Amino acid sequence: MNKFAKQLLPFCSLIFIISLWACLEPENFLSFQNFTNVLRRSSVNGIMAAGMTFIIIAAGIDLSVGSMLAMCGMLGSLSMLFAAGGTWQEISGGTFVDMGFLVMFLGTFAGIACGALCGFINGMLITRLKLAPFIVTLGSMSVFRGISYLINDGKPFAVSSYTYLDTGTFGGIPSAVWLLIIVLAGAGFLLNKTAFGRYTYAVGSNVQTAFHAGINVNKVLVMIYTLAGALVGLAAMITTSRASSAQPSAGMGLELDIIAAVIIGGTSPSGGRGSISGTVIGTLLISFLRNGLTLLDISTNVQLVVIGLIIIFAVTADQIAARREASC
Repeated sequence: MNKFAKQLLPFCSLIFIISLWACLEPENFLSFQNFTNVLRRSSVNGIMAAGMTFIIIAAGIDLSVGSMLAMCGMLGSLSMLFAAGGTWQEISGGTFVDMGFLVMFLGTFAGIACGALCGFINGMLITRLKLAPFIVTLGSMSVFRGISYLINDGKPFAVSSYTYLDTGTFGGIPSAVWLLIIVLAGAGFLLNKTAFGRYTYAVGSNVQTAFHAGINVNKVLVMIYTLAGALVGLAAMITTSRASSAQPSAGMGLELDIIAAVIIGGTSPSGGRGSISGTVIGTLLISFLRNGLTLLDISTNVQLVVIGLIIIFAVTADQIAARREASC
């Protein structure tokens, strides 16, 4: 499979999925409201997938992103509520606390900073202790989820006035979609037009070669995980804004969709290859796939099976293509 065909396959798959649902559920699927909702709901996955793209290109993985999202949402909301002058009794009990724009901005920043710190910790454990990313993030997934439940004894934080990140609009387009566009454009520029992007590809292609070429591999990896964590933090605050509350159970199993979107978009799980444009297509494909299955009243359990099979197919196709390239 040549490079052009590998890039075209995810796009053709997206067109096929959209066409299939358009035939099976034309009235509901083809409505403007449905497409707007799909794009708005894709914002969280797309933002997180942008960060995951850097990680997987660098031959890493992060299984903790779903749990990290929950913890960032909880801590960001807690910061917001305290900054608004709420007492712990009011905050923990779900009492309405009025918040101004500055307070909401500070809470959003706190959520993003929390994500960056989590990513930094993951990166440091991987590089300094020479641990496998799979093992580190599997452990931190459990740690972050546990902290999310411990913060308020398993109860959510109510932030009913914090809605602008999701329901606000500019030019008729939801704020969350604008944030997605900005993040994807920035990530694409960073990956394709900067030294950091070139270093990311180099580390994923061959870490030893990158090291001997003078690249500070550990620094690059820590920066990648920190960046991805910050994007998870932003996605967490969008999720919180959407629900008007921070839920300790948020993001449960979300890592499956994020990793699937990146791999389906053409990023090689073995590292060294991938693109933000491919991740955009992968994210939309997963979102439209779930949307159509939901409209057809197919259970989420079946959806998990379908997405899992797609991941296996995408990874298998990548490995077959890699072996063919190596034998040529």
